[in-house]
Amino acid sequence: MKIAKTFSHINGEEYLIVHHKRLYKEIKDVIASIDVESCKTKISKEKTKQGELLYSPIELNAAFKEKFEALGWAETRYSYYIALDRELMQLSLDMSAPEQKKFLESKGEKNPIYSYNQTDFVKNKVAVEVQFGKYSFVAFDLFVKHMLFYSGGVINVGIEILPMKSLQARMSSDIAYYEGEVYNVMRQGRSSPPVPLLIIGIEA
Repeated sequence: MKIAKTFSHINGEEYLIVHHKRLYKEIKDVIASIDVESCKTKISKEKTKQGELLYSPIELNAAFKEKFEALGWAETRYSYYIALDRELMQLSLDMSAPEQKKFLESKGEKNPIYSYNQTDFVKNKVAVEVQFGKYSFVAFDLFVKHMLFYSGGVINVGIEILPMKSLQARMSSDIAYYEGEVYNVMRQGRSSPPVPLLIIGIEA
């Protein structure tokens, strides 16, 4: 596979070039090493693509997982307790989950709700999400997951790898694609979401 386009939000790519040049090269090397044709294994049952041989999101995800994990990238979980009081939430962001629970209970919160999010690959505070899912999954990554990990001090930059429209057209319907998701971020303005991001568009 190859990188077709990149979109840097709040200097996400610039941060990688300056602070994590080696990790950025690892990401590029992983993308280049993916044999996309070997992942063309899904026979479509959709009316508009009946019988067509399509690229399988499951196979593509498995290929990326194997390559990233071989280089020491690992799935990471961020656990936290929910606080609907904005002030308490801000004060507890940098605490560990047990510390958050204790703090919230000391402030009168009864039975704080435990929750967590996990991201595909993290290394040296750089997070990578490889997304061949529906539009809602990408929106969650960009506007919730990366933001949560960033505000919690787990990462300094988030990276989203997405298929270009040309690749997405040879996959199942309703899969998100680079051009559409970059447009969605641009439409929100220069500072939303307030986290450095790099969106990478890949093609066969």
